[in-house]
Amino acid sequence: METSKRLAQLMEQARRHARLVLELARLPVARLRFEERRNPEGIRRAHALFTRRHPRYKLIRNKTMGIALIDLSAFGGQPGGYLHLVRRSGHAGPQSRKAAARGYQLRRIDRNEHVDEIHAIHTSCEQRQGRPMDQSYLVRKERFENPPHFECHGVFDAANRLVAYCSMGRYGNFVATDQLMGYKSQDGIMYLLLAKIICRLIEEREVDYFMYDTFLGAQPGLRDFKRRVGFRPYRARYELA
Repeated sequence: METSKRLAQLMEQARRHARLVLELARLPVARLRFEERRNPEGIRRAHALFTRRHPRYKLIRNKTMGIALIDLSAFGGQPGGYLHLVRRSGHAGPQSRKAAARGYQLRRIDRNEHVDEIHAIHTSCEQRQGRPMDQSYLVRKERFENPPHFECHGVFDAANRLVAYCSMGRYGNFVATDQLMGYKSQDGIMYLLLAKIICRLIEEREVDYFMYDTFLGAQPGLRDFKRRVGFRPYRARYELA
């Protein structure tokens, strides 16, 4: 009886894996280019990180399957098309407008000018998405590195307090988030943060894609948030130029 039960479990696990492989194979493909000229050492290091073996799914590369992307080029430099999309797909549009109406504003920042505020955000909650905060976030950083291909944007409340931030790298024809975090709030600050960044990237027309990690392995709440902001799962193919 125990052997039969174990065999049934193994067969169900194999079916789940087969369904996952089929689902991933059907995803649209995005061709993402790393450009060494932006920061040779940093770009090569990032390329190696993105294309190494996945720590859990050994048969695939780290950031190649189920990657959360927005095709910025599809909007022709007009953020209105993106805003119309997120109005239809959920409450990302209304939430970002609510945050703006309550006095929240987005600004580009130097993280080293906001070390204490960033630490306060990191330690404001013991769990994120049902998981304990990674210990690395709980240690106050004395200084952040600012490589030339990196930038950071912060959301400030009406009292000029930093309440959320997103650091991200411009790697070539795509931008990818590095760290993204804020206070838990019902004011829509995370929607405002990402929607404003995405609109600016669309207007600039300098990159084709915006990446927010992966759908693969993300908690249901985070997957839902990504979809509401306009991210969709892709297969990624990388080149180093």
